Amino acid sequence: MFLFVPISIILDLSERIDKFIEHKVPFSEIVGYYGDFLLYFFNILFPIFLFLSVIWFTSRLAQNTEIIAMLNTGMPFIRLLRPYLIGATVIGATVLMLNMSIIPKARQGYNEFWVKYVHSRNHKTRETSDVYRQIDATHYIYASSLNHENKTAYNFVLEEIADQKLKSKLYADRIIWKPKDSVYSLKNVRRRIYHKDWEELQKMKSFDTIFPFTLDDLTPVDYIAEMLNYTELNKFIEKEKIRGSKNIKKFELEKYKRMSLPASAFILTFIAVAMASQKKRSGMGANLAFGIFTSMLYILFDRIFGILVINTGFSPMWAAWIPNIIFGFLALYLVNRAKK
Repeated sequence: MFLFVPISIILDLSERIDKFIEHKVPFSEIVGYYGDFLLYFFNILFPIFLFLSVIWFTSRLAQNTEIIAMLNTGMPFIRLLRPYLIGATVIGATVLMLNMSIIPKARQGYNEFWVKYVHSRNHKTRETSDVYRQIDATHYIYASSLNHENKTAYNFVLEEIADQKLKSKLYADRIIWKPKDSVYSLKNVRRRIYHKDWEELQKMKSFDTIFPFTLDDLTPVDYIAEMLNYTELNKFIEKEKIRGSKNIKKFELEKYKRMSLPASAFILTFIAVAMASQKKRSGMGANLAFGIFTSMLYILFDRIFGILVINTGFSPMWAAWIPNIIFGFLALYLVNRAKK
């Protein structure tokens, strides 16, 4: 980590320095950005760092004949794994804690800084046309287009449906969200109320009202799930299920990955120990090459199944855990072989 940190900061700074100067970014914000940057990329590259460090350390023990000496005293190979298990538990618990609350805050700072100073505002990818949402058990809305810059929705429709019957329908040419007053201003409003045997029509040029949502709630930025702690993420997913969000599987994948990533600490540790515990003529070089290849393969599997979730509707839970399951079986096989 300490080797990677200064290199990654220098490389990133060399690419962003023009943007920082152009936008006159305060020094304090740059420092905060790189703090978030390190946590953000630690979470992505954590499997590689862990895997390589265990391989390097264990290979040193093997090359110095330390492991042979321990096993020759009658120590079982499983006993040799105990310190690694303790270390993996500490690291896994730390990563779990970071993923529950600290990493999301770092992602928020990283993403917001990126949008504000590196990319233009339209980098916040959102739905902007033909937005349809269920707000609660009985209310549904539709808007032909949304403009998040001026907080305006066009051709707005609000329907109330109860007992499988349409109770009322409100039309507005546009609605404007006023954050200062926390109200919506509706323009050219027509409202139809459907009674049992007759229909009531109301017309108004404009009026202000309150709805239980904001325009940002209706179409959150794509990376919103990354910025929520675990409790907030669960509540957000439930709300988005009611609203019929098309990104629900993506949000669920983020939830399950926060649990599966810490578990990889145990799997990768045991694979590394099993492969590096034997003394080889090729020394540490072959072990490190194997470590780089295997950790890259793990990340590749993780990305492939993530893409499957988004593009094919594959189960988010299985997508998060299948790489661990595959490499878990590999870990069991290698440990059993090393015991022999």
